[in-house]
Amino acid sequence: MPWSPTLNLMDLDRTRPLWRQIASEIIRRIEDGVYPPGSRVPSTLEIAQEFGVVNATAAKAMRHVKEQGWTRGEVGLGTFVSDPLPPAPETPAHSA
Repeated sequence: MPWSPTLNLMDLDRTRPLWRQIASEIIRRIEDGVYPPGSRVPSTLEIAQEFGVVNATAAKAMRHVKEQGWTRGEVGLGTFVSDPLPPAPETPAHSA
């Protein structure tokens, strides 16, 4: 059966690194509860297919999400949303 996308919620901007856009979308989904704490996130292959990118791009995005503390990997089981979630990044105050 040929693959067909069920979710393509992101309009990729080809002027920005694709892996950063994908990582931002995965983090947004975690923050919005699409992937709640403790739940399994899609595999690198599933993400590559969803966004129409090569596996290396999807893997780089997922590596970034993990490095930021949003997910954790379990050998042989997959990647899961961290519980608890990392603290939100601080927004620098604007000086007048």
